[in-house]
Amino acid sequence: MAISELQIALLGAGAAAVAAVWGYNAWQERKHRKVAENIFKGGQGDALLGDETAVTDEPPRREPVMAPTEAPMERIEPGFLGDDEAEIPDTYDSVTPEPAIVATPTVAESTVSASPQLPGRWADPIADCVLRFSVAEAVPAPAVWAAQSPWAGDLSKTFSWLAIDKGQWKRIDDTDTGRYCEWAVALQLADRRGAITDGELARYFDGMQQVAAQLDTTLELPSRGETVLHASKLDQFCATVDIQFALYIVEASGGTFAGTKLRGVAEASGLRLEDDGVFRARDEDGGELYALGNLGPEKLDPDTIKSLATHGLTLSIDVPRTPDGGVAFNAMLTAARQLTKTLGGVLVDTNRQPLAEPMIQGIRAKTIELQQSMRDAGIEPGSVRALRLFS
Repeated sequence: MAISELQIALLGAGAAAVAAVWGYNAWQERKHRKVAENIFKGGQGDALLGDETAVTDEPPRREPVMAPTEAPMERIEPGFLGDDEAEIPDTYDSVTPEPAIVATPTVAESTVSASPQLPGRWADPIADCVLRFSVAEAVPAPAVWAAQSPWAGDLSKTFSWLAIDKGQWKRIDDTDTGRYCEWAVALQLADRRGAITDGELARYFDGMQQVAAQLDTTLELPSRGETVLHASKLDQFCATVDIQFALYIVEASGGTFAGTKLRGVAEASGLRLEDDGVFRARDEDGGELYALGNLGPEKLDPDTIKSLATHGLTLSIDVPRTPDGGVAFNAMLTAARQLTKTLGGVLVDTNRQPLAEPMIQGIRAKTIELQQSMRDAGIEPGSVRALRLFS
């Protein structure tokens, strides 16, 4: 069958249209690839959110180190000290709460001001990215939980849902069956594993927008670039103060300590053996002051400690997680000297050299200095905020 001129023209037009679409898609792909490359190289805002804030290519969180002092300084977790790279900042202004970190609530201003303060143990203006929204009619918690389930499991940081019930915020979990009008959600920005990534934050924002759409409400988001930058600076500061100091006790003649005798002396010093095989001294509120563990790989559990013979012990203080580090260090030192005297041991440093008084004073002074830096940054050592950030 002959092809008319009209059919030929239509075929030509169709081919041209297909070629134009293919060319446009290829151009768009190259354009977005260049944008993505620029973002990861730094100096560009968040193109997808229209954010003009620069996002720098922050390095991964490195192991915290400290400048050398007279005292031996050892970080038990995650690594060892002794490098001379780090500097302890006097203050950290960027950690102070900023409106950009907390999303603007979608409820009326008068309603927001009348709402009770969000509980810091779940939604902290420094440690979390907090979003809030309200609905005209109360929605059941199971519906909200189902709406967030497709993406919430992808988040690696602590993630909390809250709602106002009888005038107070309460945490919502998968067993809650209540119905609520005012909601908040908080994603922790940093912990000892590092800061939240831009990709994970984008997943959080996209997911929350989907939840808001399903609930027929609106949700205003903070700048993603500024939030990532805040998380990075927060993480960098935490790394500079994330130190654990350790003292060692070894048998004076190179022999071993008997586990049965060790337990009695430890408990007489106020330490209690816990389920993880470590003795701990705690304050009246349950906060850890210092810990006593085996220098070897064996745990000090109740069953094996009776037959244990160890070559040494480790006493440690986790500076960010310990309330009043100066008092805690003094208590640890008193316990160390009592253990040394009773067990017939020697208090030494990491090189097995006797621990001199100037070294001890240096550790105490550095502990107090680090904790003051935390307080200047709005992070009280041993507080809920500190325990969350240094977990």
